Amino acid sequence: MLHEPAAKAEKDAASEWKAKLGIKMFWLYCIIYMSFVGIAVFSTKTMQIELLSGANLAIIYGIALIIFAIVLGLIYNHLCTKKEDEMNKDGETK
Repeated sequence: MLHEPAAKAEKDAASEWKAKLGIKMFWLYCIIYMSFVGIAVFSTKTMQIELLSGANLAIIYGIALIIFAIVLGLIYNHLCTKKEDEMNKDGETK
C-alpha cells in the first residue's frame, strides 16, 4: 500500500524571513538565559532572595524562563503564519 503526501509540498517563500526571525528570537532568549546563569554563578545570594510565598528568585526566574520560551514559540508561530499568508496572497495576485 503506497500513500501519497497529505498536502503537496511547495517552495516556502517565507523560509528566509522565518529563519532570520528565529535567530533573533533565539539570541533574545540566550541573553535572558545568560543573565540567569550569570546571577546564579556570580551572585548566589541574589538567587536566594525570597519573592513570592517563600519561592526564591532562582525558582521564579526559572519558571519565568520556561513560560517565556513558550510565549516566544507562540509569537514565532503567529508571526510566521501571518507572513506565510501574506506572501501566499501576494503570490496569487501576481
